[in-house]
Amino acid sequence: MRFEEQLLDHLPRLRRFAHALARNGADADDLLQASVERALLRRDQLEPGTRLDSWMCRLMRNLWIDTVRAETRRGETFVAPDLGEAIGAAGNQEAVVELGKVGAALRRLPPEQREAVALVVVEGFAYKEAAEILGIPMGTLTSRLVRGREALMARLGEAA
Repeated sequence: MRFEEQLLDHLPRLRRFAHALARNGADADDLLQASVERALLRRDQLEPGTRLDSWMCRLMRNLWIDTVRAETRRGETFVAPDLGEAIGAAGNQEAVVELGKVGAALRRLPPEQREAVALVVVEGFAYKEAAEILGIPMGTLTSRLVRGREALMARLGEAA
């Protein structure tokens, strides 16, 4: 399978990770687009045997860190996501509301916890892979996951 085809297969997963990082739909879409562009330009840097999804998540995270640093230097701040994102969504409205609560709680986590939870819980990466993507030891990942899950549960308990 060609690189471009493999990349297309991973787009839904990458989009979810972009949303977990950016916490804003427009910023997440911009991040995804920039990440795909960078991957296409740097595909020769993908080491044989490396999983494309792991490589892309690492590339996306690094790009996001660069973006946040640049925005911080310009004195910009994050804009809270629109509260009406799920209005008009097809399907079970109760499920949409609950999913919205989970998304809102996830967006309120500190970046380190949000990244860990998004990679392991949402995207299903193994602890070892997630630690490699984030460039941290497994013990650090585990503690971020524990704190992130506890914070999510506390916030979701408040929303009930």
